[in-house]
Amino acid sequence: MGADDPWITPAERAGFQTTPTYAETRAWLKRLVKASPLLKMETFGRSGEGRDLLMVRAHKGAARKPVVLVQGGIHSGEIDGKDAGLMLLRDIALRGKDGLLDRVDLVFVPIYNVDGHEQRSAYNFVHVRGPAQKGTDANARSIDLNRDYAKADAPETRAMIGLIRSLDPILYIDCHVSEGFDMQYDVTYTYAGWGTYARHRATADWLQTRFGPAVSSALTASGHTPIIYPSPIDTRNPTRGIRYSPEGPRYSTGYGDFIGMPTVLVENHMLKPYRQRVLGTYVLLEEALRVAARDAKQIAAAKAADRASRPATLMTKWKPRETPIGWVENFKELRSNGIDRPRPGGWNSAGWVGPLPGACRSSGRSRLKRCGYPPPGGCRLHRRR
Repeated sequence: MGADDPWITPAERAGFQTTPTYAETRAWLKRLVKASPLLKMETFGRSGEGRDLLMVRAHKGAARKPVVLVQGGIHSGEIDGKDAGLMLLRDIALRGKDGLLDRVDLVFVPIYNVDGHEQRSAYNFVHVRGPAQKGTDANARSIDLNRDYAKADAPETRAMIGLIRSLDPILYIDCHVSEGFDMQYDVTYTYAGWGTYARHRATADWLQTRFGPAVSSALTASGHTPIIYPSPIDTRNPTRGIRYSPEGPRYSTGYGDFIGMPTVLVENHMLKPYRQRVLGTYVLLEEALRVAARDAKQIAAAKAADRASRPATLMTKWKPRETPIGWVENFKELRSNGIDRPRPGGWNSAGWVGPLPGACRSSGRSRLKRCGYPPPGGCRLHRRR
């Protein structure tokens, strides 16, 4: 795309060296929305410092359709999702990809943690390769919004939960950049409990059997190297294995699992160039819209099944298993200039067979009691006459 293209995004214009500010992002989106009848920009709340929380709805046709909700910048130094989303909205609105809206709507939140986003510095997220200036992990009150879904201490969290309740999306995607150890994979993703330890099985099964294979194939076909997010037990000694463990509802994925909503955590690799990470996110989001559209009825049935389920117990404690639950064959770890670089200890990084110790051996369960609850409008007490 040429620099004189009127719809080049700010990140594209800068060669992916920088990312736009909140004001620049809002101005660009306002211009795009004005140019397309498919888009509508709204606010769904305010941040702790009073900034509007922005969302763009991409919709085609008369009837409301199932929604795919995508958010960028919950950790505002991990901002790949924002710039990928701007490009995708542009291509849907003006470049012939409106067919993605035939059976689903896209609701895109470009910057969730808007206050942290504006605390930009070259010294934030120094471990992440680009853009030049990044925001912070936490919001203006030093609350990590991806640890706040259960408590909802932050106004941003309460606004997002309200948005989720109003939309009831068939798919919720939360875009991040990983920490951890070096590896060849550039785009990774996962679900609550890595799917294996999800609380609700029907939606987890759909994510594992339908979403994962679809986006992995699309990413591979586009030249990316995807994998389910590998969270190492010990970043200094990767041979100890990859951690799979349960998650509570304080995380986006854990919250989605608890309410029966398919939720995906995208974790691009921190050392890959910003352009590569943004383009990979673009591919993942585009394919997510396609698979959600194909499977909309199946997803709705899975959500209904999970929400109708009434488990008798809930795992409250867990500890690592003594033996691995599986193995990662030929894990593509560190590679430089096309040459495999062995780690200390002599194992070949591109051919490593790594253990998968499941962190979930239940060590405590609570029995769930059946109980009633007051209706949303509350109860009115009448004095007996």
